[in-house]
Amino acid sequence: MNAFFATVRRDLLLALRRKSEVLTAVFFFVIVTSLFPLGIGPEPVLLKKIAPGILWVAALLATLLGLPRLFAADHVDGTLEQMALSPSPLGMLVAGKILAHWLLCGLPLVLLAPVLGLQFDLDASALGILTLALLLGTPLLSLIGAIGAALTLGVRGGGVLLALLVLPLYIPALIFGAGAVEAHVAGLDAGGHLSLLAAMLALAVFFAPWATTAALRIALE
Repeated sequence: MNAFFATVRRDLLLALRRKSEVLTAVFFFVIVTSLFPLGIGPEPVLLKKIAPGILWVAALLATLLGLPRLFAADHVDGTLEQMALSPSPLGMLVAGKILAHWLLCGLPLVLLAPVLGLQFDLDASALGILTLALLLGTPLLSLIGAIGAALTLGVRGGGVLLALLVLPLYIPALIFGAGAVEAHVAGLDAGGHLSLLAAMLALAVFFAPWATTAALRIALE
């Protein structure tokens, strides 16, 4: 666990030296979600209807922006090879990098979502469901995205290939995450959608680091 927390701390410190890369995803999320109310106009019923899908798609794309850099810098300077040769399990180190990616790219979106949701005339309870859904869904996006980032590591045009690989896998999270808020706004129970998101997150926490580690070992050969 010491290696796990050391990896998280290292990636967070490196990100603080490259603040522009972190802020790019946050500003993208803010700008995209803010443009829709301006373009559609002040129609509360329509804004409330489209809010869950817009906020979730924007969060999905903002998370995707940081994925190509998840392993690329460590691969170029040889750090990734040293991690593979270290006595600490590579899977634990990979899990630390995924957690750092979520703290940098996912958690800010979760914290900003309730504020941005006010533009769409969502009430407090709907904002709470939105925040909870993103809190369950954004780690899932980082875990799935890490597999795609490892598979496309070192490949020419890897960013485009990464999007093609990852976006179809993001669809279930998008459906159930946005569906939870839509169900709540319609007066239905959102518990089923949130339970499915939590189940997918639990599976991803178990399988994604292992799959990512296997893909990285293939990339390093």
